[in-house]
Amino acid sequence: MEQAYGAGKAGGAFDPLAFFRQPQTILRVVSWIFSIVVFGCIANEGYVNRPDSPDEHCIFNSNQNACNYGVAMGSLAFLSCAAFLALDVYFPQISGVKDRKKAVLADIGLSALWSFLWFVGFCFLTNQWQVTNPEDDTLQEGADAARAAITFSFFSIFTWGALTMLALERLKKVSFEEEYNKLFTPHTPPPFV
Repeated sequence: MEQAYGAGKAGGAFDPLAFFRQPQTILRVVSWIFSIVVFGCIANEGYVNRPDSPDEHCIFNSNQNACNYGVAMGSLAFLSCAAFLALDVYFPQISGVKDRKKAVLADIGLSALWSFLWFVGFCFLTNQWQVTNPEDDTLQEGADAARAAITFSFFSIFTWGALTMLALERLKKVSFEEEYNKLFTPHTPPPFV
């Protein structure tokens, strides 16, 4: 597929093989899977019942906020990845340079934000796991799930950071196209009076 300043030529046919070989598509799919793992681990095994209480307790030091944060991050990152995958499919069809630039700027901002939020989530979940009482057997039932959620939160920092870097590279190409159009727009001669 021929590239024109950060995207395929506008109006070109969609090539699924070329699309799935792009580094940003691969990273988005990996980030999507990581978010599913974090969400699934906490939603499945992140809440346990104690024999003396009918309420469910979070395996992260019985702190409901830790489980809620992990579930929210996983589900929102899942939706965000799906939305940006759809935008990546649609991106070659965007013919306006300004619209492409807006899409790329949104990608940069949200990818950087997600990288930061995953860092906060990793630190929060790790801290809560460290202070969890090791003698509490009911909270240790989901220990593997807790460790998996922490691990994939850590990996998500880097996948979203890499997506930010790829979006910055794409911005350079789109900005070049914008400057090129400003400098070399065909001028129409003044009308004859």
